[in-house]
Amino acid sequence: MKAVIQRCKNASVIVSGKTVGEIEQGIVVLLGVFNYDSNEDVEILSKKTATLRIFSDAQDKMNLSVKDIGGSVLVVSNFTLCADTKKGTRPSYSGAKAPGEAEKMYEYYCELLRAEGLKVEQGVFGADMQVNICGDGPVTITLDTNIWVKR
Repeated sequence: MKAVIQRCKNASVIVSGKTVGEIEQGIVVLLGVFNYDSNEDVEILSKKTATLRIFSDAQDKMNLSVKDIGGSVLVVSNFTLCADTKKGTRPSYSGAKAPGEAEKMYEYYCELLRAEGLKVEQGVFGADMQVNICGDGPVTITLDTNIWVKR
């Protein structure tokens, strides 16, 4: 799994003109699920997301997680993170997990973040979405479980 995490002051996601998810201070997670991903990937990524120390403490050091600050999480499915751009100029998405299975893993990821005590808002899986992010920093981190999970 791959996640692009951006620290934000606030964020929202709109589908067909309607706001379906909205948060104040916290993080936006763009989430891509690959063919080879398993529940182990989801569990590792959700724990890392909840505890990633990207918020400043009283000494202005990035020592606090979204959980520590009582922030929220907006999770948006994004299969384009699975793009293979090795050949040519048109990305291939053959490495992305099939939508039905990917949606189950996306939902499991959100469920595990909630189990960590986080307020989680979501986009609509597979929908055309407009994501509005008021970035903070900017602080943007990429997490990829392919680095941590033995295959």
